[in-house]
Amino acid sequence: MTERLSKDIKETAEFINAELEKICDGYEQNEIFVPEMKAVVDSARYSLTAGGKRIRPYLVRCFSRLCGGSDKDAVTLGCALEMVHTYSLIHDDLPCMDNDDFRRGKPTNHKVFGEATAVLAGDALLTEAFSVICSGSLPDKAKLSAVKILSSRAGILGMIGGQEIDLSSEGKEIPLDTLYSLQRKKTGMLIEAACLLGCVCADDVTEDKTECASEFAHAFGLAFQITDDILDVIGDEKELGKDIGSDAEENKCTFVTYLGLDGARAEAEKQIGNAKDCIRKQFCGETVDILCELCDYLLTRKS
Repeated sequence: MTERLSKDIKETAEFINAELEKICDGYEQNEIFVPEMKAVVDSARYSLTAGGKRIRPYLVRCFSRLCGGSDKDAVTLGCALEMVHTYSLIHDDLPCMDNDDFRRGKPTNHKVFGEATAVLAGDALLTEAFSVICSGSLPDKAKLSAVKILSSRAGILGMIGGQEIDLSSEGKEIPLDTLYSLQRKKTGMLIEAACLLGCVCADDVTEDKTECASEFAHAFGLAFQITDDILDVIGDEKELGKDIGSDAEENKCTFVTYLGLDGARAEAEKQIGNAKDCIRKQFCGETVDILCELCDYLLTRKS
């Protein structure tokens, strides 16, 4: 990762982390909060503050910059998106889903707080994300657009649909087209939401720019998932903060299963090329260069 990209991602993460802490503090400071609610707040905070590069909020901020939006609004929408993403991780780790014991090097939420509270914490984060959007400073029309973007990409036709395809495909040999559809929804839709939410931060965004954001997200999201599949085979457990080899153990079809390691790497490189070409055609400036650096980093990431 270049020094410029590392600094920019770190700065965004610091903004997001500080705001997420304020959001969690706000629940306990509310006049109707009672001590019996503390466990679910602690559970939500535990996963929200577990670390991570905050790539999705970073994409919100980048596309807000490209379209002329404000950083303040980008951070608000980035927090909402990260709350939805974190809810999905909590639920994904549950025994009824992926049954994982570690996430980012720490015990998963249900291992610390129990399954019931983990479910409630995930539900709370999903619900409160939309309250965060509505409490922000964007115009009402933009808030409505943001709610629609995030809910549709996280819902049945988006991330949830992808998760259901994943569950129904366990132990089966699925067509490659189904795998592309699965990952487009399960992983790619929240990345698309990130890019489109960045566009919403601007007052007047052309259709060409929003289409570019979607195209970039589609290619970037696919490359992200392919590199994730590769890391599950050859990654370092300490760097990843979770067990590797789980896909093979659960007999899951992945891009490595279909394409092999070399083929998967080639497909990831192809998608990264598509993402970079797309963004360069529609936008220009330093943020474009940084996004291209992020694309290149994706191909060499270790975690």
